[in-house]
Amino acid sequence: MERRVLLVESELLGSRIKSCHKEKALQLFSEHFHCSQAVLAAFSEECGITEEQALKLGACFGSGMRKGEVCGACTGALMVLGLLYGQSDKEDLESRMQANRVNEAMMERFSEKCGSYICNELLGCDVRTEQGIQYARDHHLFTELCPRMVENAVDVLEKIISDEEQKTLLHKNPK
Repeated sequence: MERRVLLVESELLGSRIKSCHKEKALQLFSEHFHCSQAVLAAFSEECGITEEQALKLGACFGSGMRKGEVCGACTGALMVLGLLYGQSDKEDLESRMQANRVNEAMMERFSEKCGSYICNELLGCDVRTEQGIQYARDHHLFTELCPRMVENAVDVLEKIISDEEQKTLLHKNPK
């Protein structure tokens, strides 16, 4: 019974925090920060870095690193996962395996939700070219599609974090 109460409290608190992350990420994106910056900065406090540090760290990953590769929103989420679960001690192979697991989950779930994790595929144009960038602007992709990618990345990220927290709770309280 006690474990279930803890899980319910965690879920209620989690839903309030989740809406804050999404709102923050969308606010930052609407202020013309890159998708990668918006997602990472929305989680900066949980990651133990300042918003300014998050914005700087995520600055070179928007539009699939400006090459239409992995979506910047997905990359921002991967940076969050790395800060939360990444290996920092060469002897800590458990954190390496956890980081690999959450990385794989992020890529798979984002692709399932969005149809791909490749920026050019999501946009339907090649942002490496001026013509592709102009196409995206003309079709309002940066203002209509990209915010949905930011939302989707936050949703997937929050689910992965929640799953990891549940595993930790169950591991600590096996009853």
